[in-house]
Amino acid sequence: MLSAVAYRYARALADAVLAPGSTLSPQQAISELKSMEAAMEESPELRHVLGSPAVQPGQKRAVIDDLAGLLGISRLTRNFLLVLVKHHRIGLLTEAREAFEAEIDERLGFVSADVASASELAHEQVAAIESGLTSLTGKQVRARFHVDRSLIGGVVARIGSTVYDGSIRGQLESLRRKIAQGAAAGI
Repeated sequence: MLSAVAYRYARALADAVLAPGSTLSPQQAISELKSMEAAMEESPELRHVLGSPAVQPGQKRAVIDDLAGLLGISRLTRNFLLVLVKHHRIGLLTEAREAFEAEIDERLGFVSADVASASELAHEQVAAIESGLTSLTGKQVRARFHVDRSLIGGVVARIGSTVYDGSIRGQLESLRRKIAQGAAAGI
């Protein structure tokens, strides 16, 4: 679950990226944020410098400026990173990026779905599932697929807090509940 603070920063970044005259695309912003995340993940020293209250703000700004140049980060994304550092929120970078992706999807009429299947799906199956979820939600679906070996067969899709269980395990559980209800009712 993403925090309200991360969503606040994400909405501000989305406002800036989608503003008229912005030269930064949402996908480019996401890519730049991911490159910064990777740099921080690879370097505990970088995480410490940017997150430590003992390091002077000017030094942190110089580090961000240098990294922005090395990583090819745009001015707008650099400014966003500087705001996170200034407000001692750089630790929320991954959460803010995920919230930014969700915010952009929502504003552009997309919805994200996590789809688990018992095995790898064929291209036709992926297309059919995405089409079905698009019809179900009324929004264009961006699905992320992964294999869950605990499923016997079928798929389970999660969109926000809603779960669509088309797995064999889910169908068996539903059947078990119906039988139990029937037994309890004396049928």
